[in-house]
Amino acid sequence: MKPLQGTLTALITPFRDGKVDLASLETLVQRQLEAGVDGLVPCGTTGEAPTLSTAEQQEIVSCVVRLTRGRVPVLAGAGTNATAGTIELARLSADCGADALLVVTPYYNKPSQEGLFRHFSAVAEASELPIVLYNIPGRCGVEISSETIKRLFEAHENIVAVKHATGSVAGAADLMASCDISVISGDDPVTLPLMSLGAVGVISVLSNLVPQAVKRLTQAVLDKDLATAQAAQRELYPLAKALLSLETNPIPIKTALAMKGLCAEEFRLPLCPMGAEKRGILKALLDSNATSRLCM
Repeated sequence: MKPLQGTLTALITPFRDGKVDLASLETLVQRQLEAGVDGLVPCGTTGEAPTLSTAEQQEIVSCVVRLTRGRVPVLAGAGTNATAGTIELARLSADCGADALLVVTPYYNKPSQEGLFRHFSAVAEASELPIVLYNIPGRCGVEISSETIKRLFEAHENIVAVKHATGSVAGAADLMASCDISVISGDDPVTLPLMSLGAVGVISVLSNLVPQAVKRLTQAVLDKDLATAQAAQRELYPLAKALLSLETNPIPIKTALAMKGLCAEEFRLPLCPMGAEKRGILKALLDSNATSRLCM
């Protein structure tokens, strides 16, 4: 498997008439591959995973694996708020051909740090695939501490990275100072700051829309071309910020893709379409010259 680094796109899940729209998913995946992204991440938060059935998750991961044909790693979302359910999804993802797993902190339960350690340990022991921890306290109600991440990394060879989406650059710095685990940005607006500290890439919402532009940023950092990376960050920041702040992710990115004709503007409850005012803000941003240049 190629390294988990650079631009890894957190794929949306397109729906049409209440069902997974595999034709649109194929179009989206081919577009990503043509742009040269470094990996694909189906069935994560951006893919509305909590609303997907097990059969749908299998269908989506199998589709992405088939289309990539081993050209880039497929990092399948397999996290739930139940350890047994997470282990089941991990096994099913492996059976579908996924190269690695993205396992989110159990949401709603608010486990202790010891509970988190035992949860991720059980998943790591049940699967041979590399595991990326997904630390996003804003959506899960609890943060995996740096101490727990270090403990997990030292205890399990297949826990290889963490998607860092805590909103704290200082927290990422603390983690990287204390542990050799690979850190991957989980927040597009701060990809450059995190990579400048040593993060190896981004699991990106933004790259659904402008994959080549996000790839330029991450590749520039990996190539140690700071000037190019800084220029890319300045260009991407307004759009990156809007997509993660206008509404709950993935509502803005999915709406933007629908405006570009790449999927239907369809969500599963409890997510719903954007209101008129925010849609207008998003459309104006997409129609701007600055965003048009990014799409080239």
